[in-house]
Amino acid sequence: MLEGLNQAMEHVESHLDQPIDVADLARIAVTSEYHFRRMFSALAGMPLSEYIRRRRLTVAGAEVLAGERTLLDVGVRYGYRSGEAFARAFRAVHGVGPGEARRTGAALRSQSRMSFRLVIEGSSSMRYRIVDKGAFCVVGGKVRVPLVHEGVNPAIAAFIRGMDPEAVRRLAELSDQEPKGIVGVSDHIDPSRAEGTELDYYHGVVTCAEAPAGMAALDVPAGAWAVFENSGAFPQALQYLWRDVFTQWFPSNPYRSRPGPEILRVRVFDDGARADAELWIPVERQAA
Repeated sequence: MLEGLNQAMEHVESHLDQPIDVADLARIAVTSEYHFRRMFSALAGMPLSEYIRRRRLTVAGAEVLAGERTLLDVGVRYGYRSGEAFARAFRAVHGVGPGEARRTGAALRSQSRMSFRLVIEGSSSMRYRIVDKGAFCVVGGKVRVPLVHEGVNPAIAAFIRGMDPEAVRRLAELSDQEPKGIVGVSDHIDPSRAEGTELDYYHGVVTCAEAPAGMAALDVPAGAWAVFENSGAFPQALQYLWRDVFTQWFPSNPYRSRPGPEILRVRVFDDGARADAELWIPVERQAA
């Protein structure tokens, strides 16, 4: 997997002045486009589109300072259709416009080329199992919320506080399969995983029962799931669990993520500072 990612990064470098098709990068990495985007954002800490934009404007910055091409020619070479669009993008990354940078020789910002390597530490292991699960339904309250990388998601917390406790109790009685009890379900997550992008959040149960009046339902097809368990500080350990799945587990195992909701079951301890968690990620086995 890491070798394929690095080959894809080489392709990016050789095509900075050309259109870059993410489907081509996924083929080079021998994985799906969906999984490639998610793997990249987890490993790199930024969306693929942002990395490509920064690399293009880094190289464009060097050409602006060199003065061998007109500013418009430089902008067009790196995908901008007008001088104004190039100037706006250039200023967003470098803090100055291209004209000012050329006149004054201003210091510019540089996005380094990325490569990926596996660091073997041997200090931790991940508890997981693979579950083949038939079709089921998620039933519960639904809200559209922004993605938050660190700390409690205030939109989700406010939504849960606003739910009728009696309705939540009745929902819990509909739980008839794993993962049991009230769960948090995230669906339609932007592949970039960028902070602030939106997702559908369900607070409910996994069931075969019909949704009660006023509740939403999400039909989930049959498939394989990787189920991870951990315990630790709440909510930090839960967010780190997702990160570790994509930065450690996927590169080391013959699976890739597939489209579908992510399901999190949490049991918060009485002190509210720690929790046990079980994270369900939809997966499929990589072709040999």
